[in-house]
Amino acid sequence: MDRETFAGLAERYHRFAREEAAGRSSLYEALAHGIAEDRDVLAFLSTLPEAKQQPNLFLAALRHLFGTPGNMAALRRQLLGDPDAVRAVMEARSTQTNEPGRCAVLLPVLAQLPQPLALIEVGASAGLCLLPDHYGYDYGRARLQPRGGDAEPPVFRCAVNEAAPLPRNLPRIVWRAGLDLNPLDAADPSQASWLETLVWPEQEARRRNLRIALGIAAKARPRLVRGDLLGEELPALCRQAPKDATLVIFHTAVLAYVADGAARRAFASRASALAPYWISNEAPRVFPEIARRTTEAGPTGAFLLSLNGKPVGFTDPHGASLEWIGAPGIPA
Repeated sequence: MDRETFAGLAERYHRFAREEAAGRSSLYEALAHGIAEDRDVLAFLSTLPEAKQQPNLFLAALRHLFGTPGNMAALRRQLLGDPDAVRAVMEARSTQTNEPGRCAVLLPVLAQLPQPLALIEVGASAGLCLLPDHYGYDYGRARLQPRGGDAEPPVFRCAVNEAAPLPRNLPRIVWRAGLDLNPLDAADPSQASWLETLVWPEQEARRRNLRIALGIAAKARPRLVRGDLLGEELPALCRQAPKDATLVIFHTAVLAYVADGAARRAFASRASALAPYWISNEAPRVFPEIARRTTEAGPTGAFLLSLNGKPVGFTDPHGASLEWIGAPGIPA
């Protein structure tokens, strides 16, 4: 492995530890820093395509095969004992982290839009974020629960600042569909198990809520379509949405996997043209042109929530917090 590749991989894992795992999983933080300093592990990762070198994918593959490594020595034993098995899982799987807790940061935007809504999620995975009206929410100074339906819905806790426009009611959603390169089936035990493996160690409440949300999705069966975000499937779904509902295209933690900045900009233009409302919840670097529209500096590792290209808040990547920075009301 050449020195440049080694340095790039090491920094990728150090950055994951600093910006993503810190404060959320002490084990993943320690393991990621350890991986970044281990030439044998980095040499293995360097043989994979760049898109498959993701820290979360690598750590999930190990846990899926062997259980959670408690320290770096255990991780080395797992990997070096059967690197071909780890490679096979990483090549066959992708992260597709379907975190329904992100609905907690989307809800304050969705609830302000003209009702009823027709939702299209890009990068929907198993469609859990297409069901925000099926979940409960605890914002500290406000709580919401769905009426009827599921007996024990998950409750997502989200810390918010005073400026956050908290909804009084859940949005009224009359139509929903998701688009994904590889849609997952919440009712498939193998696929559901993989999604649970993607939840980080120490996050038992998050895993419990995911399990409940998977059960809800298995019953609700939101429509999921296989396709690319720049393909013909997205315009086709938009044409199928009911005309008397407000069409919303949204995505969260998806566009980071589109490496080409021009392709991301092309998607942004397309989403803006196809629907009156486009919600993006991504790392600020994904759409730097949107990030430049605010002088605010968000917390380390935070996502930037925007509506129609205008920043409205900084969010925890898993939906645990929302720092509202937008003006009241809906951006034109």
